[in-house]
Parts: sequence; C-alpha cells; structure tokens
Amino acid sequence: MVEINIKQHLFEPSEITIPANTKIKLRIHNLDATPEEFESWELNREKVIMGNSTGTLFIGPLPPGIYPFFGEFNPKTAQGKVIVE
Repeated sequence: MVEINIKQHLFEPSEITIPANTKIKLRIHNLDATPEEFESWELNREKVIMGNSTGTLFIGPLPPGIYPFFGEFNPKTAQGKVIVE
C-alpha cells in the first residue's frame, strides 16, 4: 500500500514509485477542510476525497513509465506523478 496526503492543496509526496506489473492500493488522506478530487487520465482514475477524510483506490498493474495525476479542484497546485519501474 502507498499513502499520499493532501495538505494545503498539495500532494505529499508528489512523486511515488511503484513496481511494474503490480496492483497497488493507494490510500489518500485529505488533511484539508475542503474536498479534492484525485484525477489521472493516464491511470484512468478519479476519486473525490472529502475534507478531513481518506479515500482508497487501486492502480495497476502498469507497464514502466510516468503517470501524472492532479487535484481536479486545485489543478495548479495539486500535481504529482506515479513512476513505475
């Protein structure tokens, strides 16, 4: 399992590395009072995480590459990427 926090409209960490060809559980903790939507066109995933809540989704198995993601409600600040090796 990989965990990411949303704090002050930023993903922490903003970059995660996962193994190729492996299904990964991603747990996202929104520490802000406002909702945020984890979105990635490349990962084909989107999930709204309400303020002060936690959301879970699965990604993979994926081939090696870089897969960007962003916060739909704060796309200028909430950005990150999944690196698959």
